[in-house]
Amino acid sequence: MKLNWKKNIIFFLSSQTVSLFGSSLVQYAMTWYIMLETQSGLMMTISIICGFLPTFFVSPFAGVWADRYSRKLLIILPDATIAVATLFAAIVFMMGYREIWLIFVVMAIRGIGQGVQSPAVSAIIPQIVPEDKLMKVNAANSTIQSAMMLVSPMLAGLLMTLAPIEQIFFIDVITAIAAILILLILLRIESHVKNVDHQARGYFHDLRLGLDYVLHHKFMKQIFAFCAIFYVMAGPVAFLSPLQVTRLFGADEWRLAAVEVAFAVGMMVGGIIMMSWGGFKNRHYTLSFGFFIFALWTIILGLLPLFWAYLAIMLILGVSMPIFNTPFMVILQEKIDPDYIGRVFGFFGMLSSIGMPFGILVFGPLSDVISLNWIFVGTGIVMLISSILLFVNKPLLEAGKPLPAPTGTI
Repeated sequence: MKLNWKKNIIFFLSSQTVSLFGSSLVQYAMTWYIMLETQSGLMMTISIICGFLPTFFVSPFAGVWADRYSRKLLIILPDATIAVATLFAAIVFMMGYREIWLIFVVMAIRGIGQGVQSPAVSAIIPQIVPEDKLMKVNAANSTIQSAMMLVSPMLAGLLMTLAPIEQIFFIDVITAIAAILILLILLRIESHVKNVDHQARGYFHDLRLGLDYVLHHKFMKQIFAFCAIFYVMAGPVAFLSPLQVTRLFGADEWRLAAVEVAFAVGMMVGGIIMMSWGGFKNRHYTLSFGFFIFALWTIILGLLPLFWAYLAIMLILGVSMPIFNTPFMVILQEKIDPDYIGRVFGFFGMLSSIGMPFGILVFGPLSDVISLNWIFVGTGIVMLISSILLFVNKPLLEAGKPLPAPTGTI
């Protein structure tokens, strides 16, 4: 029985919301600053690499840390480090040194911080929340993240017209301090078992044990394989849709903004649907359904060159994301041995941080040779076939069955 879980999850999600708001807003501001100052595709590529590669490399080690040490501290320390790095960049910019490489360094530090935090955040939720409430809590978290995706770019764009970039940096510092104080003062959780065990095993030994755990569980190998297909094939929609809008409908800023807003609103709606509906009794059916929706409408996106239809489809794609992601997270949180949960989410962090960028490395150059419409149709067909195979996958069907309802939960 997890006492005071409602109070704890409210404090925890509040902290994450405050932190995510500042981080997301400043991340958009830095990306757009690089784009406006350099107008260079190479510089934008470097910024993406600085954001994703550190997360990829640190995630497996962060998974070990999440199983060994205080997860609350593993969330607090990266926030503090990122805040210090951002504050340093703000001061240096105010002194007149405004080189782009400094922003690249800050982006890399932020990538490391995200890589350390993500496994700890994913592991701490089932530590706080009863098993039968995980679906709604993960859906609520997804809805909050979607709201930040909606608000942050609009507010970042507004602030960049009113203030220099170094003043915007201070928002991240202030929100990080607020998030840290919420966790330190208000969140009260017991240490998980590994945190209080003094073990002599090395990191690489624990890392190997985590990898063996994944490889010896058939459902985990297969769910990771299907997720890898999803992330790589979804890369064109995630990153190249602005390019398609520009090519089909013109380089109007309002069109690009409308596409971002439509997708973010869709994700919010999808999160609310998952909070109220909870999905099918078997998590696997919900996961497959979300995958199928995304695949089907990716194909349609490549076949309907009408802007109003494009916005409607982007909204539907946004709705499908929580329907796919939420049961995926719940299946892992429910079925993973608590001793390995950090490491498993660390490996997932590697997969999620490299999947879509890898897709862009393949399909980005290809889009200069083949119409993006056909790329969307092709990747959609691959995902559609994969979603059908996912639906009939017996190990995942068994893994998707909910745990027996706990007794004595408050």
